[in-house]
Amino acid sequence: MVMKSTQKPILIAGPCSLEDRVQAHNIADKCNELADKYGFEYYFKASFDKANRTSVNSKRGIGIDKAIEIFDEIKEFQCCKVTTDIHEPWQADKLQEVVDVIQIPAYLCRQTDLLVAAGNTWNTVNIKKGQFIDGSKMIHAIN
Repeated sequence: MVMKSTQKPILIAGPCSLEDRVQAHNIADKCNELADKYGFEYYFKASFDKANRTSVNSKRGIGIDKAIEIFDEIKEFQCCKVTTDIHEPWQADKLQEVVDVIQIPAYLCRQTDLLVAAGNTWNTVNIKKGQFIDGSKMIHAIN
């Protein structure tokens, strides 16, 4: 007997860096439309702080407080889930009520305090695997 999943495939999409409300709503609206058309569950993804930059002079983002307002709006008006990445443990607590998934960037996938803080929110945590880590070693991040 073959079991079929009752879950829809997930589309995680959005701007790399959250810039403003208009940009966020335009992108979320189009992605939501495409997700509905092709049978996906949609998660809006955007970063409020691009902390892992090549240059110290690169644009970082709008910051966590402005992002929380926009994430709330996206969830309410677009009726989708929201995910973003964190770089510091305190950000997990601040975001836990507004995001559905907390993402850990690949470069930070071994940072114990960050992983524990994300896990303690009881939100889903998406840990991106760094290229410098053997896949079998990711069990330590999960634990």
